[in-house]
Amino acid sequence: MQASNARAAWLFFISVLLMHVTGFLLAMHYTRIYMGDSYEYIYEALNIKQHLFFYAGNPAMPVTAEYMTFRPPLYPLLLAAVYSLTVNNWLVLVLQNLLSVFTICYLRKMLLELGYKPKYDWLLLLLLATYPAQFIHASTLEPEIVLQFFVLLYVRYFILLVQQKKAKYALVMSVALVLGLFTKPLLYPFAAIHFLMLLMLAFRWKMFRAGWIATALIPLLVIVGYNSWNASRTGKFHFTSNQSFNAVYYYYFYLSHKEGPDSAQAFLHTERAKIASLHSFKERYDYGNNRGKELLGQNFAPYMAYHMKNSARFFIDPGKGDIDLFTGRLSYGSLYHKTGGGFYATVKEKGWWRGTLFYLQYEPVMIVVLIVFFFNCIRLLGMFFFLRDRTQIGLVRAFIFFFLLYVALLTGPIATPRYVLPVSLLLCGLATLGFQSFAERRKKMIVSSKQ
Repeated sequence: MQASNARAAWLFFISVLLMHVTGFLLAMHYTRIYMGDSYEYIYEALNIKQHLFFYAGNPAMPVTAEYMTFRPPLYPLLLAAVYSLTVNNWLVLVLQNLLSVFTICYLRKMLLELGYKPKYDWLLLLLLATYPAQFIHASTLEPEIVLQFFVLLYVRYFILLVQQKKAKYALVMSVALVLGLFTKPLLYPFAAIHFLMLLMLAFRWKMFRAGWIATALIPLLVIVGYNSWNASRTGKFHFTSNQSFNAVYYYYFYLSHKEGPDSAQAFLHTERAKIASLHSFKERYDYGNNRGKELLGQNFAPYMAYHMKNSARFFIDPGKGDIDLFTGRLSYGSLYHKTGGGFYATVKEKGWWRGTLFYLQYEPVMIVVLIVFFFNCIRLLGMFFFLRDRTQIGLVRAFIFFFLLYVALLTGPIATPRYVLPVSLLLCGLATLGFQSFAERRKKMIVSSKQ
């Protein structure tokens, strides 16, 4: 049995490695390895390497406070470590692909601890192979693959904590959360939830001790320290200037949906001009935050309906834009300044059936997109089976549901596979576990019916 399991593990590893080699060779062919934010990470990495200056702006331009905290420091630090050897972004992408391979194998290890059977490797590999975002973003200069690993680490140690009730697992969770929120701000608000969740478990398990509380507080204390450092540099106690930027930027998507891209562009231009006219960074930050709250209050019901609809799309969006950017069919300039000729704009105008047929005729890549969409629906069905599987610990299933919901709601209007990536492996793995449970239950029912 051990020899068989070892052979299955090697076959799985080789299959995943070949997928990544294929993705990397495609990246070398298309050479579209940068996204809109890549240069900010590169600038910060070079500024750290040369001057130990945490700054995501172009060093040839005047220093502005926004770029001091625009990008969390972990990914630039990792880039700077590579750049200390050689300034070669292809080497970065090789390392990212290796991390992606390791993370997927780590996912399988977690699944085995939950009762996964290696005979279902074919299904797990199929769900991975039909999610091209994993391989696109492994070969794109961005922090998503790094964040994905920390998210999986956090989830696995939560499961171990629930299974074994050992405080050391809570400590690893706190460390993973800190590393994750310093990779991307996605997990920044989760630090408070993490603290409350560990407190709840302490009461439930009667483990309310000083060491446990200190462990739960680690992410919040680190955030306070980092925010204080940012205050000393910018004059504003905050985690990232991106928060203020997004407070207005989220409304841009809603306005584009409601009134069209021209109106949304005019709105964004006006708001950014107002922000730029303010003298201090604190004033600019506070204006962006307060303006976002004001707009939300003025349009609460329609905006929330729009936000929730896009949060639901989070789970099934096939990522046509990501594929087009990777293959060079679309540039970031046309992505952010297009006049409504995209897939969703077309189906909104022509209807789903006619719009899809139109895209199949004029956009051959839609065949790939439809395949990805189909398997996204399959993944969602598998997750439903997992969440209903009573052989899995109820607390684990509840946490997985809540965590996926948290990421989906936080992403909202900007839901694309790039933003799904932190939890995409969880979706693939747990969906496979759900189908395994469904198949095993059905098999037992058939056997018992024949007896």
